[in-house]
Amino acid sequence: MEVPVIELQDVKKSFGPVDVLKGINFKAYAGRVTALVGDNGAGKSTLIKGLAGVQPYDSGTVKFDGEVVTIHTPRQAGHLGIEVVYQDLALCDNLDIVQNMFLGREEIKALTLNEATMELQAQKALESLSVRTVKSVRQKVSSLSGGQRQTVAIARSVLRQAKLVILDEPTAALGVAQTEQVLRLVRTLADSGVAVIIISHNLADVFKACDDINVLYLGKMVASLKTKETNQADVIGYITGLKTAEGDDK
Repeated sequence: MEVPVIELQDVKKSFGPVDVLKGINFKAYAGRVTALVGDNGAGKSTLIKGLAGVQPYDSGTVKFDGEVVTIHTPRQAGHLGIEVVYQDLALCDNLDIVQNMFLGREEIKALTLNEATMELQAQKALESLSVRTVKSVRQKVSSLSGGQRQTVAIARSVLRQAKLVILDEPTAALGVAQTEQVLRLVRTLADSGVAVIIISHNLADVFKACDDINVLYLGKMVASLKTKETNQADVIGYITGLKTAEGDDK
Protein backbone atom coordinates (compact mmCIF):
# COMPACT_ATOMS: atom_id res chain seq x y z
CA MET A 1 0.00 0.00 0.00
CA GLU A 2 1.38 3.42 -0.98
CA VAL A 3 2.39 5.60 1.96
CA PRO A 4 0.63 8.99 2.03
CA VAL A 5 2.80 12.09 1.84
CA ILE A 6 0.67 13.55 4.62
CA GLU A 7 -1.61 11.72 7.03
CA LEU A 8 -3.62 13.17 9.90
CA GLN A 9 -4.98 10.89 12.61
CA ASP A 10 -7.58 12.08 15.14
CA VAL A 11 -6.45 15.71 14.84
CA LYS A 12 -8.23 18.21 17.08
CA LYS A 13 -8.13 21.99 17.44
CA SER A 14 -10.12 24.30 19.69
CA PHE A 15 -10.28 28.04 20.22
CA GLY A 16 -11.49 28.54 23.77
CA PRO A 17 -14.79 26.65 24.15
CA VAL A 18 -15.22 26.24 20.37
CA ASP A 19 -14.14 22.90 18.92
CA VAL A 20 -13.11 23.64 15.34
CA LEU A 21 -11.54 20.29 14.37
CA LYS A 22 -13.13 17.25 15.98
CA GLY A 23 -10.88 14.26 15.44
CA ILE A 24 -9.93 14.67 11.77
CA ASN A 25 -8.51 11.80 9.69
CA PHE A 26 -7.08 12.83 6.33
CA LYS A 27 -4.61 11.58 3.70
CA ALA A 28 -2.97 13.03 0.59
CA TYR A 29 -0.82 11.03 -1.80
CA ALA A 30 2.05 11.87 -4.15
CA GLY A 31 0.93 12.32 -7.74
CA ARG A 32 -2.70 12.94 -6.78
CA VAL A 33 -4.78 16.10 -6.41
CA THR A 34 -6.89 16.00 -3.26
CA ALA A 35 -9.76 18.43 -2.77
CA LEU A 36 -10.78 19.75 0.63
CA VAL A 37 -14.30 21.14 0.45
CA GLY A 38 -16.91 22.33 2.92
CA ASP A 39 -19.07 25.31 3.75
CA ASN A 40 -17.74 28.42 5.49
CA GLY A 41 -16.88 27.53 9.09
CA ALA A 42 -16.40 23.84 8.35
CA GLY A 43 -12.76 23.95 9.50
CA LYS A 44 -10.85 23.95 6.20
CA SER A 45 -8.64 26.95 6.98
CA THR A 46 -7.84 25.66 10.47
CA LEU A 47 -6.84 22.28 9.09
CA ILE A 48 -4.51 23.87 6.53
CA LYS A 49 -3.02 26.33 9.03
CA GLY A 50 -2.10 23.35 11.19
CA LEU A 51 -0.25 21.73 8.29
CA ALA A 52 1.47 25.05 7.55
CA GLY A 53 2.62 25.42 11.17
CA VAL A 54 0.70 28.67 11.59
CA GLN A 55 -1.76 27.31 14.17
CA PRO A 56 -0.48 23.96 15.51
CA TYR A 57 -3.06 21.30 16.32
CA ASP A 58 -3.95 20.68 19.97
CA SER A 59 -3.73 16.89 19.68
CA GLY A 60 -3.60 14.01 17.22
CA THR A 61 -0.88 12.53 15.03
CA VAL A 62 0.69 14.04 11.92
CA LYS A 63 2.70 11.75 9.64
CA PHE A 64 4.86 12.93 6.75
CA ASP A 65 6.08 10.19 4.38
CA GLY A 66 5.04 7.68 7.02
CA GLU A 67 7.06 9.26 9.85
CA VAL A 68 5.44 10.98 12.84
CA VAL A 69 6.36 14.68 12.77
CA THR A 70 5.72 17.82 14.77
CA ILE A 71 4.80 21.00 12.90
CA HIS A 72 4.78 23.98 15.24
CA THR A 73 6.16 26.66 12.92
CA PRO A 74 6.06 27.55 9.20
CA ARG A 75 9.83 26.95 9.11
CA GLN A 76 9.31 23.33 10.23
CA ALA A 77 6.65 22.88 7.56
CA GLY A 78 8.99 24.32 4.93
CA HIS A 79 11.84 22.02 5.95
CA LEU A 80 9.55 19.01 5.47
CA GLY A 81 8.60 20.21 2.00
CA ILE A 82 5.16 21.71 2.66
CA GLU A 83 4.34 24.86 0.70
CA VAL A 84 1.07 26.80 0.93
CA VAL A 85 -0.14 29.12 -1.82
CA TYR A 86 -2.67 31.36 -0.07
CA GLN A 87 -5.47 33.14 -1.87
CA ASP A 88 -3.60 36.48 -1.74
CA LEU A 89 -0.56 34.71 -3.33
CA ALA A 90 1.91 36.77 -1.21
CA LEU A 91 3.52 38.36 -4.27
CA CYS A 92 5.15 41.81 -4.43
CA ASP A 93 3.85 43.84 -7.38
CA ASN A 94 6.93 46.06 -7.54
CA LEU A 95 9.31 43.10 -8.00
CA ASP A 96 9.83 40.92 -11.07
CA ILE A 97 9.11 37.19 -11.30
CA VAL A 98 12.65 36.10 -10.36
CA GLN A 99 12.75 38.41 -7.34
CA ASN A 100 9.37 37.12 -6.15
CA MET A 101 10.30 33.47 -6.57
CA PHE A 102 13.51 33.92 -4.53
CA LEU A 103 12.19 36.44 -2.02
CA GLY A 104 13.80 35.67 1.33
CA ARG A 105 15.85 32.83 -0.20
CA GLU A 106 18.13 34.74 -2.56
CA GLU A 107 21.21 33.08 -4.07
CA ILE A 108 24.41 34.84 -3.00
CA LYS A 109 27.78 34.79 -4.76
CA ALA A 110 30.77 36.85 -3.63
CA LEU A 111 28.54 38.88 -1.28
CA THR A 112 26.21 39.91 -4.12
CA LEU A 113 23.00 38.48 -5.54
CA ASN A 114 23.64 35.73 -8.07
CA GLU A 115 21.15 37.07 -10.60
CA ALA A 116 22.15 34.70 -13.43
CA THR A 117 21.64 31.56 -11.33
CA MET A 118 18.32 32.75 -9.93
CA GLU A 119 17.06 33.68 -13.39
CA LEU A 120 18.02 30.27 -14.78
CA GLN A 121 16.39 28.38 -11.91
CA ALA A 122 13.20 30.45 -12.18
CA GLN A 123 13.05 29.74 -15.91
CA LYS A 124 13.54 25.99 -15.32
CA ALA A 125 10.79 25.94 -12.67
CA LEU A 126 8.32 27.51 -15.10
CA GLU A 127 9.41 25.17 -17.90
CA SER A 128 8.94 22.13 -15.64
CA LEU A 129 5.27 23.12 -15.37
CA SER A 130 4.99 23.65 -19.15
CA VAL A 131 4.27 27.35 -18.62
CA ARG A 132 4.22 29.24 -21.90
CA THR A 133 2.16 32.31 -21.03
CA VAL A 134 4.96 34.26 -19.33
CA LYS A 135 7.09 36.21 -21.83
CA SER A 136 10.01 36.93 -19.52
CA VAL A 137 10.99 36.04 -15.95
CA ARG A 138 12.02 39.69 -15.62
CA GLN A 139 8.44 40.94 -16.00
CA LYS A 140 7.13 42.91 -13.05
CA VAL A 141 4.37 41.03 -11.24
CA SER A 142 2.20 44.15 -11.53
CA SER A 143 2.02 43.51 -15.31
CA LEU A 144 0.76 39.91 -14.95
CA SER A 145 -2.81 38.62 -15.23
CA GLY A 146 -4.49 36.76 -12.39
CA GLY A 147 -3.72 33.41 -13.97
CA GLN A 148 -0.08 34.33 -14.52
CA ARG A 149 0.25 35.46 -10.90
CA GLN A 150 -1.13 32.11 -9.73
CA THR A 151 1.39 30.43 -12.05
CA VAL A 152 4.29 32.30 -10.44
CA ALA A 153 3.09 31.42 -6.93
CA ILE A 154 2.83 27.71 -7.83
CA ALA A 155 6.19 27.73 -9.64
CA ARG A 156 7.76 29.17 -6.49
CA SER A 157 6.77 26.01 -4.61
CA VAL A 158 8.39 23.91 -7.36
CA LEU A 159 11.56 25.97 -6.99
CA ARG A 160 11.58 25.10 -3.30
CA GLN A 161 11.26 21.38 -4.16
CA ALA A 162 8.00 20.97 -2.28
CA LYS A 163 6.61 17.49 -1.69
CA LEU A 164 3.19 18.81 -0.67
CA VAL A 165 1.62 21.93 -2.20
CA ILE A 166 -1.58 23.36 -0.72
CA LEU A 167 -3.59 25.74 -2.90
CA ASP A 168 -6.21 27.98 -1.28
CA GLU A 169 -8.97 28.81 -3.79
CA PRO A 170 -6.55 28.84 -6.76
CA THR A 171 -9.20 29.76 -9.35
CA ALA A 172 -11.11 32.37 -7.36
CA ALA A 173 -11.75 35.56 -9.39
CA LEU A 174 -10.22 34.07 -12.55
CA GLY A 175 -11.85 34.04 -15.96
CA VAL A 176 -12.63 30.86 -17.89
CA ALA A 177 -9.36 30.77 -19.89
CA GLN A 178 -7.22 31.58 -16.85
CA THR A 179 -9.01 28.95 -14.77
CA GLU A 180 -8.27 26.31 -17.41
CA GLN A 181 -4.63 27.42 -17.42
CA VAL A 182 -4.31 27.06 -13.64
CA LEU A 183 -6.08 23.67 -13.55
CA ARG A 184 -3.70 22.35 -16.22
CA LEU A 185 -0.83 23.64 -14.11
CA VAL A 186 -2.17 21.82 -11.05
CA ARG A 187 -2.42 18.58 -13.02
CA THR A 188 1.14 18.98 -14.31
CA LEU A 189 2.37 19.59 -10.76
CA ALA A 190 0.72 16.38 -9.52
CA ASP A 191 1.99 14.39 -12.50
CA SER A 192 5.52 15.41 -11.51
CA GLY A 193 5.07 13.45 -8.26
CA VAL A 194 3.97 16.21 -5.89
CA ALA A 195 0.99 15.75 -3.55
CA VAL A 196 -1.45 18.61 -4.15
CA ILE A 197 -4.28 19.72 -1.86
CA ILE A 198 -6.86 22.17 -3.21
CA ILE A 199 -9.31 24.12 -1.07
CA SER A 200 -12.16 25.21 -3.32
CA HIS A 201 -15.82 26.19 -3.33
CA ASN A 202 -16.02 25.56 -7.08
CA LEU A 203 -17.15 21.95 -7.47
CA ALA A 204 -16.88 22.11 -11.26
CA ASP A 205 -13.16 22.81 -10.87
CA VAL A 206 -12.85 20.13 -8.20
CA PHE A 207 -14.37 17.45 -10.42
CA LYS A 208 -12.23 18.56 -13.34
CA ALA A 209 -8.87 18.61 -11.57
CA CYS A 210 -9.02 16.38 -8.47
CA ASP A 211 -8.55 12.65 -7.94
CA ASP A 212 -9.97 12.59 -4.40
CA ILE A 213 -12.53 14.70 -2.54
CA ASN A 214 -12.65 15.15 1.24
CA VAL A 215 -15.63 16.93 2.81
CA LEU A 216 -15.57 18.78 6.12
CA TYR A 217 -18.82 19.54 7.92
CA LEU A 218 -18.81 21.44 11.22
CA GLY A 219 -15.32 20.27 12.12
CA LYS A 220 -15.75 16.63 11.14
CA MET A 221 -14.50 14.78 8.06
CA VAL A 222 -17.78 13.36 6.84
CA ALA A 223 -16.62 11.93 3.50
CA SER A 224 -13.43 10.82 1.73
CA LEU A 225 -14.34 9.98 -1.85
CA LYS A 226 -12.71 9.12 -5.14
CA THR A 227 -13.85 11.66 -7.72
CA LYS A 228 -14.69 8.98 -10.29
CA GLU A 229 -16.98 7.21 -7.83
CA THR A 230 -19.15 10.15 -6.79
CA ASN A 231 -21.05 13.13 -8.22
CA GLN A 232 -21.75 16.76 -7.40
CA ALA A 233 -25.14 16.03 -5.87
CA ASP A 234 -23.62 13.64 -3.33
CA VAL A 235 -20.80 16.04 -2.47
CA ILE A 236 -23.28 18.90 -1.99
CA GLY A 237 -25.27 16.59 0.28
CA TYR A 238 -22.24 16.07 2.51
CA ILE A 239 -21.33 19.78 2.45
CA THR A 240 -24.83 20.84 3.55
CA GLY A 241 -25.25 18.04 6.09
CA LEU A 242 -28.07 16.34 4.18
CA LYS A 243 -25.90 13.24 3.98
CA THR A 244 -24.18 11.88 7.09
CA ALA A 245 -20.69 10.50 7.48
CA GLU A 246 -22.13 7.01 7.05
CA GLY A 247 -23.65 7.99 3.74
CA ASP A 248 -27.28 7.84 4.90
CA ASP A 249 -29.57 10.61 3.71
CA LYS A 250 -31.20 12.62 6.45
